[in-house]
Amino acid sequence: MAVMSVDLGGLPMKNPVTVASGTFAAGQEYADFVDVAKLGAVTTKGVSLHGWEGNDIPRIAETPSGMLNSIGLQNPGVEHLCAHEIPWLEGQGATIIVNVSGHSLEEYVAVIERLESAPVDAYEVNISCPNVDAGGMTFGCDCGQAGRVVSACRKATDRPLIVKLTPNVTDVTEIARAAEEAGADAISLINTLLGMAVDAKARKSVLARVVGGLSGPAVKPVALRMVWQCAKAVKLPILGMGGIASGEDAVEFMLAGATAVAVGTANFMNPRASLDVVEGIRAFCEAEGVEDVKELIGGLAC
Repeated sequence: MAVMSVDLGGLPMKNPVTVASGTFAAGQEYADFVDVAKLGAVTTKGVSLHGWEGNDIPRIAETPSGMLNSIGLQNPGVEHLCAHEIPWLEGQGATIIVNVSGHSLEEYVAVIERLESAPVDAYEVNISCPNVDAGGMTFGCDCGQAGRVVSACRKATDRPLIVKLTPNVTDVTEIARAAEEAGADAISLINTLLGMAVDAKARKSVLARVVGGLSGPAVKPVALRMVWQCAKAVKLPILGMGGIASGEDAVEFMLAGATAVAVGTANFMNPRASLDVVEGIRAFCEAEGVEDVKELIGGLAC
């Protein structure tokens, strides 16, 4: 049996698989299918200081080999997370990564400060959501803004700080370097790609907000390329995501430079997708004679 444990910027994970924020809530909805303690970690849906209603409907659209979403980080707020979801995850024995969102730098810091008294193992700072009017991707498209947010969050906690990057930039490595210089322990990428869908007969956009975030198998080649680029640009470990639906998909990301991976849109099609990916990685290692999964990280022969 291959050794499956990895260390993601100071976060010990029993295996290199978590779930992508926003695709798994906090795991309770999947409890009939997934023992969350068997995952390397559970990454919660993005949480803000106060509850956000999200965007108008329709806000989901299927696309060839993917889906568009314009949810807008709907969530009931950090107090609800601390009172309900985190105690449940702790009771299940899960490793907990909380995805942190905000409309301002101060909101990001306030969310982390509230969570410091909760049994959270790491934070994923979301500076990459394309579906909110303020904050989100606004911070992730500018090196200075990204650095300020990460620096402020770094001062608020000693826990592992993972910074989630947007692909909707000219050079993702510049933002990765800014996050590294500001004190990030790891980076995660990619968030969704900007896209839209049109109803030709109605002659209008499918999504109420017009533009949404594209995810699923269609984005995998882009995600792999950006993980590979960032792995060469920074010394931080990488949490790779974008179209992962199988163990072999996950191995490809690790070979490109990811230390761990996140399963996202596949959860909507197969509620056991995250565990299937864990077992798929294990089966690949055994078939290929890999004794420790960490041997795969950055092992691309090119």
